[in-house]
Formats: sequence, C-alpha cells, structure tokens
Amino acid sequence: MGKIICVGLGPGDQELMSVRSDRLIRSAKTIAFFRKKGRAGQARTIVDGMLQQDIIEYAMEYPITSEIDFLSTEYKVVLAEFYNNWALRLQQIAKEGDVIVLCEGDPLFYGSFMHLHIRLNGKVHLEVIPGITGMSGCWTALGEPFCWGDDITSVVMGTICSEKLREAVSLGDALVIMKVGAHIPKIKKALLEAKKLDQAWLIEKGTMNDEKIVKLSEFTLDKAPYFSIVLVRGEGRRP
Repeated sequence: MGKIICVGLGPGDQELMSVRSDRLIRSAKTIAFFRKKGRAGQARTIVDGMLQQDIIEYAMEYPITSEIDFLSTEYKVVLAEFYNNWALRLQQIAKEGDVIVLCEGDPLFYGSFMHLHIRLNGKVHLEVIPGITGMSGCWTALGEPFCWGDDITSVVMGTICSEKLREAVSLGDALVIMKVGAHIPKIKKALLEAKKLDQAWLIEKGTMNDEKIVKLSEFTLDKAPYFSIVLVRGEGRRP
C-alpha cells in the first residue's frame, strides 16, 4: 500500500515551494489535483515543467463551485458525495503506489484537501507537507511589515454575513480578507465603516507572474478575480 501525500505548493511561485515538496513532485509517478470543469487547475498549472513525462494524472473536478448557495443543503450533499467518492478512489489508486496530491498554499489552512483528510485519516498512510500560505506571499508582495508587536491579526472570509464581517474588521488590527470574489461591495462597506478602507490593498495572484496590486479604494469592479486577497497592515507597538 502506497502513501497519499498532499504537498503544499505555496502561493504560486515554484521557487517558493519547500525543498521536500519540489523533490516529491519531480519524482512522482502519480498525481491528483483539484480543478474546476473546463480549467487546467491552478495547482496543476503551478507544477508545469516539473513532472515526469510518463506520470499518471487524476483531475478531481468539482461538480459545482458557485452555481448554488454554499449554505444550502443541496450544496453540502453534492460536495460531500464528491469528497467521499474521491477519498475511496484515492485509497484504491494508492494500492499501486504513492499518490501525490497537489494543493495550493498550505493544505491544512483552508485547503480543499482538508475534506479528504478527514475521510482518509486512519484508513491509509497519510502525509501532509506544509506550504507557504497565499496570504503570506501576498503581504510580502506589499513590501512592508504586515503586523507589529501586539497587533491582533484577523483572517476573515468575505463570504460571511455583513454583520459578522463588520465585527471582525473592527476588532482586527492587521486584516486578511479571503474569498473576496463577488463580495467586494460588502467588504468595502465594512472597511469604510471601520475607517480602514484607505489602508486596504487588493492583491491578485500574489507572487505569480501576473501579480497585480491595487488600493482597494481605487478598485472599481464589483467582483475580484478568484486568487485575490484584501490586506490591511497593522500599525502596532514597535521599539
């Protein structure tokens, strides 16, 4: 029985992978990765040029993404079936040898692999290789320290309701707002009320070749690209 090894790919730049992740990917005989139907998959795109020519690839295509409300019962049922099926399938594939599962950022920090991990843990030889988070790559791209001294650093999902978003934004000193997407107007409003909009930045595809950084107050669209994060730097205690 082989291992199922999930490797954290980091924020997108191949050179920001760990040495161990790089070694495992280059020597892999079988890989699996998540992707949206009709897309190459960001994780697969990151490892272009690193794979052996005769590698076996399994694309785990999401049956849905944003077509229906993620809080609905239907969404949960469909996604649960998807993860259940792939957990079983990966167990079968691993009988022939190690399977390398690719995951952007760090697999256990809001990564899709977490849903497989809870289904596979204790049933197979499972290993996770940590990676640099996307938010770390993005705040480094800003070129200045992100949080200081006693700053409270809050990681907030843009998908939460307006009331919770306003509360989280008001309590945090340094802010990371993920899953931005179509929630730009709601995020801007919460930051404006907290008097933090002028300090907010939108980073798209941080560390990648097509990285874009813009002040959120100057971003005029109501929807941000998928790989986008909003950041507000802290200004806490320092010597």
